[in-house]
Formats: sequence, structure tokens, C-alpha cells
Amino acid sequence: MLPNGLIGNMFGPIEGSRHDAYMLQQSNILPYLEANMNFNGNALCLYGNPAYPLRPHLMAPFRNVANTHEAEFNQRMSRVRDSVEWGFGQIVQNWAFLDFRKNLKILLQPVEKYYKVGTILTNCQACLYGNLVSKYFDLARPTLEEYLVARPQ
Repeated sequence: MLPNGLIGNMFGPIEGSRHDAYMLQQSNILPYLEANMNFNGNALCLYGNPAYPLRPHLMAPFRNVANTHEAEFNQRMSRVRDSVEWGFGQIVQNWAFLDFRKNLKILLQPVEKYYKVGTILTNCQACLYGNLVSKYFDLARPTLEEYLVARPQ
């Protein structure tokens, strides 16, 4: 989830029993970030859960909090991590048929395609109307035209 309210990357499907660190490794997002996400010499990074390894482009909460600054950092960043859940919740709220437990049959339907289309449509809706995430971070969102014609570098 990007702070402008758009879901910027989708990877999967990965079976639910797999560890988050496995999914991170399989996605190859860290090499992509290392090659493409530097701004004026600073590494732009993702913030993940404690299961993820620390890398220049991936941060996680302090595991053994040593002082009040680290505790405050963890507290503030936990609110940021909540915004990711808001985004994925919006997909299921907008497109109820994507609620896996109720409707989808993994081997009988193209579940990955359905979910990715739901994500694109949710991003389009966010461009037009904003959402909880873009409001929380108070960031401008792209126009629908900017989103639909954007090309990855």
C-alpha cells in the first residue's frame, strides 16, 4: 500500500501456510527496490513486519526495544502498518465476490486474475474519490488518467 492510497505491487498467489519471509523472497521485490528505489542518494524503503530481514530498502520494528525512541518509533509505525490492511480490506469491501472464504474456488476459478482486476478497479476508485489511506497521509492521489497510462520503469 502506497501512502497516496494506491496498491503499488501485487504478488501471488502464495498459499496461506507459507511464511511472510518466503513470500518476500519469492516476490523478488528487494532486488527491484535496490535497483530502482533511490532518491538523491537515499534508499526509499518498505516497512514490514518483524518477520522480515532488515535491508537498506526494508525496515521493520525494533525487536528488542532498548530505549524510549525505539518504543515510540515502533508505536508510530504500527499505525502506518495498519494502513496496508485498510487497503486490502477496501478490495473485499468493494468487490464482495473476492472474499475467498465465501465465494472463490482456488483450482476451479482464475482467482489471481479476479483479485488483480479488483485491485486495479479499487485503485481507479481511489484515484477518483480518495480513500482512508490517502486521507490519513494527506497526500494527493494521481488522476485516473495518470494512473491508467503510467508505465513501470
